[in-house]
Amino acid sequence: MHIQTFQFNHFYQNTYVITDSDTRQSAIIDPGCFFEAEKQKLISFITDNNYTLNTILYTHCHLDHVFGAACIYEKFPNIPIYGHKDENPFIDNAISQSIRYGISMDQPPSITNYISEGSAIQLGNSTLYAIHVPGHSKGSICYYYPQDNILFSGDALFAGSIGRSDLPGGNHETLIENISTKLLPLPGETIVYPGHGEPTTIQIEKESNPFLQE
Repeated sequence: MHIQTFQFNHFYQNTYVITDSDTRQSAIIDPGCFFEAEKQKLISFITDNNYTLNTILYTHCHLDHVFGAACIYEKFPNIPIYGHKDENPFIDNAISQSIRYGISMDQPPSITNYISEGSAIQLGNSTLYAIHVPGHSKGSICYYYPQDNILFSGDALFAGSIGRSDLPGGNHETLIENISTKLLPLPGETIVYPGHGEPTTIQIEKESNPFLQE
């Protein structure tokens, strides 16, 4: 699997384009492109490489992770959009939330394919599995690709940190419990691609993340 990372918007959010190496079928994880140049950069990357964009994958639907979803869906209409049903309130209230931040954005497209713990998402010859890790938000989903030991952790787990739990639907104890029981048991060499910041590994976080030490 090929992974391309983009850092977008005011919040330095990581948007990922993942592509099945055999079929060149791609997915965008959390299209956070906000500025026009960012949107064109993301679209051009897909079209210039002759990738076939098959889907959008939401880890969760806080504003910084869905800023560019409308633009992408307009350019690549009718592709399925995967996410957890508990993220619907963030989609429904995106415009009013953005106004409170003094930001203007287009209404993000709704989730078309609901997923939950263990759901499989096919991308060409590659299969990703959903891990439900609430705590940052109720519907936070991590996407795990066991063939290459890769995890896209959204805002649940970061290098040396964890996601905020003081936002609506967040809960610190729930987040710690889910990271500890669902993510840390993954193979230590698993590369973690977070929603913000640099990649890390499960082993590094298990050994040194200050929020995860007993």
